[in-house]
Amino acid sequence: MTPGLDIALLLGAAVLLVAVGAVRLSTRLGVPSLLVYLALGVAIGEGGLGIRFDDVELTRTLGFCALIVIIAEGGLTARWTTLRPVLGLASVLSTVGVIVSIVVVGVAVHLLLGLDWRLALLYGAVLSSTDAAAVFATLRRLRLPPRLVATLEAESGMNDAPVVLLVVLLSHRGFSHPWWYEVALVCYELGVGAAVGVGAGVAGTWALRRAALPSAGLYPIAAVGITVLAYAAGAVLHASGFLAVYVAGVLLGNARLSHRQAILGFADGLAWLAQIGLFVLLGLLASPGRLDAAVLPAVVAGLALVLLARPLSVAVSALPFRVGLREQAFLSWAGLRGAVPIVLATIPLSERVPGAERLFDVVFVLVVIFTLVQTGTLGSFARWLRVTAPAEAAEIHVETAPLERMRADLLQVEVPPGSRLAGVHVDELRLPLGASVTLVLRDGVGFVPAPDTRLKTGDSLLIVATAGVRDAAERRLRAVSRRGHLARWFGEYGDEVVN
Repeated sequence: MTPGLDIALLLGAAVLLVAVGAVRLSTRLGVPSLLVYLALGVAIGEGGLGIRFDDVELTRTLGFCALIVIIAEGGLTARWTTLRPVLGLASVLSTVGVIVSIVVVGVAVHLLLGLDWRLALLYGAVLSSTDAAAVFATLRRLRLPPRLVATLEAESGMNDAPVVLLVVLLSHRGFSHPWWYEVALVCYELGVGAAVGVGAGVAGTWALRRAALPSAGLYPIAAVGITVLAYAAGAVLHASGFLAVYVAGVLLGNARLSHRQAILGFADGLAWLAQIGLFVLLGLLASPGRLDAAVLPAVVAGLALVLLARPLSVAVSALPFRVGLREQAFLSWAGLRGAVPIVLATIPLSERVPGAERLFDVVFVLVVIFTLVQTGTLGSFARWLRVTAPAEAAEIHVETAPLERMRADLLQVEVPPGSRLAGVHVDELRLPLGASVTLVLRDGVGFVPAPDTRLKTGDSLLIVATAGVRDAAERRLRAVSRRGHLARWFGEYGDEVVN
């Protein structure tokens, strides 16, 4: 009855299943799965199967919808205890750091590529935003200190808001008003957006705690719906909807809600779907025949971004905070770009800004090249800088009603070579009441440990920790990983003597 729809569903389902299977393949090959999705889009586009797609407005609209879901998932899974200490640094990176990056890239491409100032600043603005999907997908696979991960994740969730505003301003008319007016406008949009997010998060938490919905499956839908409502409310008030989404997601994700694990699992699945659809769509929009001419400008702009703009923006933003040089170097290299810059490049393209087509091509090529280089070297770079935390506990999301009733989380801890956890007995961990080592995996065999079980290099521990003692348990594990048997004589972080 509807052959066109049937064919579209057949093709869409096939692409989705191939993309899901590509996640495992990309992990084995060490290639970011997001680039596989871009390649899928190019493969079915005009340079592959011959499907022609050039609807920039639709791409922009669907791209914004996908970013809402991705940012919401990032907020829902962010832990407030790790986010709070880095909120100041992340906020400065998302504002002052963005301005520094725009200016440096703009000056560089103006001088090196001969672009006029408006287009040069557009290059800087489009490229200044780190990508939430790329950051979340990459960093959560690495064992890094919570401070670094939280800073990068918070920055990626927050910097979309000011960047979108600046790209829209430059695309529509440039900065035609006095500078103080433009600054006031940005401050208004960010301030009201944050306030809307707080309101939506608080109201949503109150409603979900008191709602008696007839089905458990309705709670995840309602939670995600609240984050989307936050975006819409912010947009209606001419404020930053993206910031509202992230703030609402953080508040909801850190509230102890019924069916919390189901909410997080549902949001994670939606975010994957949004990432797949977004990258395939952007690959479909690209024209392979034009990309060759964009390689050299992409390399020039990318080197200016990675070697000049990003390190300088991190250095300036870190001045008021105690951030070591090694941490600054890692923050500079880990400022990953992904779908967000490509989506932002559709804004001047839809506004028919002169040079916007070349801008889109350059950003597309730059994202492919530098995502491949940066994500492929991020783990090695972290080890070289000695900012890794191999003994850091990683949360494992499982569907388990007993854990939810206990308000507990399941953590996994590895005992890597060189860790002082090796040789320590389980009872010497001295975990707080409410946290317990429930399983040890050794040489492929799992067993329930006794108090006198001695940990060995290569062991993997599963720890159940209630919400109230989770942070204390993680601090204790970090202390033992640093001091071993001597941890009892030092503070909870393993570096301060207890008197």
